[in-house]
Amino acid sequence: MANDTNNTSSSVIATETTSASHVIKIDGYTVTKDLMENGEFVSSIPFSVGDFLWNVRYYPNGNCSKNADYLSFSVFLESHWAEDVKAKFSFKLLDTNNKPVRSRNFISNTHNFSRRGSNWGYSRFIKKRDLEQSEHLIDDSFTIRCDLTVMKGFSSKGSHCKPSVEVPAGRLDLHLGNLLSNKKMNGKDVTIYVGKERFRAHKCILAARSSVFRALFFFGAMIAETPRTIEIEDMEAGVFRLLLHFMYNDSLPETWSQDAMMAQHLLVAADWYNVGRLKLICEEKLAKHIDCNMVATTLVLAEQHSCQGLKEACLEFLASPTNLERMMRTDGYKHLKISCPIVLNELIARLLPPNMKAARQIAMDLR
Repeated sequence: MANDTNNTSSSVIATETTSASHVIKIDGYTVTKDLMENGEFVSSIPFSVGDFLWNVRYYPNGNCSKNADYLSFSVFLESHWAEDVKAKFSFKLLDTNNKPVRSRNFISNTHNFSRRGSNWGYSRFIKKRDLEQSEHLIDDSFTIRCDLTVMKGFSSKGSHCKPSVEVPAGRLDLHLGNLLSNKKMNGKDVTIYVGKERFRAHKCILAARSSVFRALFFFGAMIAETPRTIEIEDMEAGVFRLLLHFMYNDSLPETWSQDAMMAQHLLVAADWYNVGRLKLICEEKLAKHIDCNMVATTLVLAEQHSCQGLKEACLEFLASPTNLERMMRTDGYKHLKISCPIVLNELIARLLPPNMKAARQIAMDLR
């Protein structure tokens, strides 16, 4: 008698998605509402979800004439290479504890963002009168959160699949990092003095990671007598330690001090030695941690080191009258006036109407 064999198999088809949230604080609600016309908007800084760049558009007097009594918000696709991107989103008004207000929690269906410039949103997010009478407008400001989910495609998984060989991800960064950290490994052929500290490294790795070191070690008049020692001035040892770690590992250590001041110093070092990816990492971090005390010095750095994205983020932050006036009371503002007066002219021209008090004060300072 034949034996029955159960050959049942199963599979799961699932949608692959990527999600992220972007919090937007509207500071200076009344001023923005009074200055902008119906249909005019202010954009948030760009943020990345699903390998695409997006921003949120805020219409303080509605996106069209029939919505003039409302606040409108929309999600805007910025990436020029985008085509037929499917995404869904929500806009949520946040309370003083940054928790969503239940009555102002709008969730969309899935929309097709067919190309760059596509945008979807909520034309009647909240009546201006309702917001003004609510407890959520504090010191003329309120906060919303945009949750965005991008559909990346479909995947299937099943049982009784044929055995496969899984190749692990390469760990070249780990091996190169060991070359730097393992003191027992020979081969380091250059000594670098920074302040009172000494660092040992490999010329070939530094040259591969930095065009400045490459020129120093292997090109020009120095090629016949490649230096065995280098002294670096105008840089703290802690900053160089992070720079060196990144050149070997292509990442920063998890324990590095992530304060904005260190990120500023590291950005300067990355620019000096032409370590482009590290410069962008620092630029991104600073753009996410802009405040009134640091924005002036960060704006100077952005201008002096050609960080256009960071510069735009600073200018967007200073579009708030409250932020601008607070910045003008800091020591960094004095540094900004002396170092980059042209940026202040740009700030007046691009972001502030000529009749505003702060704009007039900056113009007087530049005389």
